[in-house]
Amino acid sequence: MNSRTRRLRSAYLLVAMAAGVTLISNVRAQQAPKQEVPNNIAIPAAPEQPLPFNHKAHVSRGVQCTLCHVNPDPGAQMTLPATTVCMGCHQNVAKDRPSIIKLAALANSNTPIPWVRVYQITQGVTWTHRKHLQAGLQCVMCHGAVGEMETMSQATAVLAMGSCINCHQSHNAPVVCQTCHAWPKD
Repeated sequence: MNSRTRRLRSAYLLVAMAAGVTLISNVRAQQAPKQEVPNNIAIPAAPEQPLPFNHKAHVSRGVQCTLCHVNPDPGAQMTLPATTVCMGCHQNVAKDRPSIIKLAALANSNTPIPWVRVYQITQGVTWTHRKHLQAGLQCVMCHGAVGEMETMSQATAVLAMGSCINCHQSHNAPVVCQTCHAWPKD
């Protein structure tokens, strides 16, 4: 095979690869979920966390929500990252930063990170992440573009009853009171 033929094959291969990447990007863009819950009118200040955590930096490196936030039984809440999860990467990545040194000290003493939960289920609401995940909802739909946030705050009105009702109506889910609220026992 001469050099001209090799160059043509390389060019064709590059064009095919570019077309494949473009096709995959277009398919992903069409399937990407969008935020459905409106933003809070006034976004409360983010709570101070024991360790700084930048969602934007982690998501840009390909870290998926479910790597750090799992949904154990009974499924009501997603967990906050354990020291072992963080140390899975930070044993080697950025290990000389003060916050990672503090993380390593917590891990070495088997002390959980005392994260401050940003969203808390409202008292009187019987709500579960599990049913919403099983229905195909994705994090961004309720919590917004967390992957673009440097510090996590209550950016969306996901805790507002009106947001829940609007979402249930748009997804043909029940909107009767007992869907989300337990009735007092007689």
